[in-house]
Amino acid sequence: MVQVRLADAGDLYMTWTWTRVAQGFGTGHAPFEEVAQAVRALTAALPGAGEGAEGMRRAFASGAMAAYEAERRLARVLAEALWPPGLTEQIRHVSERAGRPLVRIQPSPRVAQVPWEGLAVEDDDDGSGGDVRLIDLADVVTTAPASLRRPGAATRPAPDAEAEAVVLVLDPRVPGFRADSPLGSVLGPPGADPALLSLVQRRLDAGTVVPPVATPAEAFRRTDLDRDWLGGVLRKGARRLMYVGHVSGAPVESGQSEDGTLHLCCGPGTDGLTDVIRTHRPLSAKDLLLGTLPLRADGVPGAQLWPAPARVALIACESGGDLRFAESFGLASAMIHNGAELVTATRWVLPTSLAFHRLADVPEPVRPLTEAVIAVDTAHEHRDPVHRLGVWQREQLDRWRTGGRIEHSPLLWAAMTCIVR
Repeated sequence: MVQVRLADAGDLYMTWTWTRVAQGFGTGHAPFEEVAQAVRALTAALPGAGEGAEGMRRAFASGAMAAYEAERRLARVLAEALWPPGLTEQIRHVSERAGRPLVRIQPSPRVAQVPWEGLAVEDDDDGSGGDVRLIDLADVVTTAPASLRRPGAATRPAPDAEAEAVVLVLDPRVPGFRADSPLGSVLGPPGADPALLSLVQRRLDAGTVVPPVATPAEAFRRTDLDRDWLGGVLRKGARRLMYVGHVSGAPVESGQSEDGTLHLCCGPGTDGLTDVIRTHRPLSAKDLLLGTLPLRADGVPGAQLWPAPARVALIACESGGDLRFAESFGLASAMIHNGAELVTATRWVLPTSLAFHRLADVPEPVRPLTEAVIAVDTAHEHRDPVHRLGVWQREQLDRWRTGGRIEHSPLLWAAMTCIVR
């Protein structure tokens, strides 16, 4: 395993340290302007937060991740600016002798959106081949800031007999927002996607699913999954939490990562630390961290109200965006603070399957977001979720290389990252 840490100090500085089967360390340095140019190129390829359909349309029509050769050039630009060739040589050396290593990357805020897995760490300049990405050589995980601390075990409720439950929050209805509105459905009509129904059925067959449902279709677009319900089921104990829906990230320029919000079924009368939007009060990272302490004298900290299970998936736009802030107190960090050992989140705005259909002419039976949800669910059931998610990402990369079809673009699969302490 190699731990890679990056720091912004005008220029970008990197250190790395090998542990376990290999020993050693190294340093790297990238000039400010080279990093800035690479980050600008990446930003131009992504659908920006707040841009809505226009941003997604641009990403599909002219963004660098819409075509293989353009994406490969971008991957090379990022690697040349951000990744030392000497570290690649060490990774290959370790891989040949001890098997695929684990690369733990602690990014600086400036490069937090970089899809490290897709960096073209080896590439022939003449385009004749040799497109080797970092994920071809290693498993890759993101580490949360070292300053992040979790509360002691004594502050977290002990799980009861339902501790093996899998909590599924799948496309909940946000009060005041129609299915075709900005906070509407991300997965489509309940029961319309056989693959998603099969996912829920597999969980039902394997054990306890919360909320309890008689049929898989009942797990989608529910109206009763608010913060009080979520806190109740988490305090009983759960093995996993999977959320698929909407996240509203805080603007980076605000410096307030704790203002990032998760959208459940919470109505306007719900207690919380965010303003009501129409008839809905979002659940913020600040809520998850502080709980009701700021609201009343007998308030309870967030880690007691919403104790996170060991594995959490937040499949929503920029759910891991708090790493872009100098002080990372967003949703992914809050889940780790509240007890999660691993959080799978996203680096940027995710395209829905409907967006692929309408904006990229992908056939309707093909549902790329569904495939991503299934891949994350499968990974979180595996003994090594980072490796298992990497297997899916490598499969998508191979399809992207050979076919160049937009549904296999890193625009979707490279947005996913596993975040650990």
